[in-house]
Amino acid sequence: MKVSDKRRLRNRDVSFTLMGLGCAQMGNLYRLTPYQESLGAFEAAWDAGIRYFDTAPFYGYTRSERRLGTMVTDHERDEYVLSTKVGRVMLPDNTVGAEEDAFVAPLPFRPKYDYSYDAIMRSFEDSRQRLGMFAPDVLFVHDIGRATHGDLHQHYWDQLTKGGGFRALGELRVAGLVKAIGLGVNEWQVIADAMDECDIDVSMLAGRYTLLEQESLALLDRCHREGVGIVVAGAFNSGLLAGNRKFNYAEAPADILARVGEIEAACEAEGVAMQAAALAFPALHPAVVTVVSGARNAEQMKANVGWFEQAIPASFWTRLKDKGVISTDAAVAGG
Repeated sequence: MKVSDKRRLRNRDVSFTLMGLGCAQMGNLYRLTPYQESLGAFEAAWDAGIRYFDTAPFYGYTRSERRLGTMVTDHERDEYVLSTKVGRVMLPDNTVGAEEDAFVAPLPFRPKYDYSYDAIMRSFEDSRQRLGMFAPDVLFVHDIGRATHGDLHQHYWDQLTKGGGFRALGELRVAGLVKAIGLGVNEWQVIADAMDECDIDVSMLAGRYTLLEQESLALLDRCHREGVGIVVAGAFNSGLLAGNRKFNYAEAPADILARVGEIEAACEAEGVAMQAAALAFPALHPAVVTVVSGARNAEQMKANVGWFEQAIPASFWTRLKDKGVISTDAAVAGG
């Protein structure tokens, strides 16, 4: 597979390169990232043929959208696909601290969850201004779900359903201000719920369809049947599949580490880099239109591209299935 290969949504005129650049790190995620480093990551992605870029108002408290907008608008609009998100309204606030929500030096805009009709329209208009863009291609509802909101989930879900949030997305699509709509979440169950409520086109699923987790496989199979694309993010499971010992942003439990050990053994036996396997695996499912990977600088981006394009023998996937590391039903023959 090549990062520049393209897959098109079945029901909408949007084509994604097989790898995309996720731009949370442009918002100083975990540490300061100078603009030139972020620009290096973007240029390395562009030079490799990547033409899909994802951001959100939340990343760096609007910093990521501002940076990415400056970069992409140096190129012709029809040369790339861009997605951003709604679900938080960013309100001016001079009490924003030196580090908030894992973003260092965030800009002075405090996020407020709001999935209602008016809030989605306001958030979308604000994003257009920051991006310098008339019509972003894809609009995701960001971080909706029971695990995210706990006891407040029903309140926010009602904003999307009864409060007109989904209606706002549909109106923006009908007006041609976005081409495709969906969710950008860490919870696969809420994508299934959204498919029952709204005619979504594509959704970003972070960390839930990876070498370590395939509980979402039934959802991906449903998406393939119904023509809903999946953008996979978090293929490294917080970095555990890239060499650290973090899983879902915490210390990995013993059973997960044991599974990583099985993957490492298979990689050694087959001559495959674990990072390459982690990036390639989700792209093999036919519902997946792209795998998004973050990069802080040009070196990281080039490494991601090299891993993604590494050839992986079919015997590697067979070995993982035989060991019970990945589901016997997981797609491994290509999308």
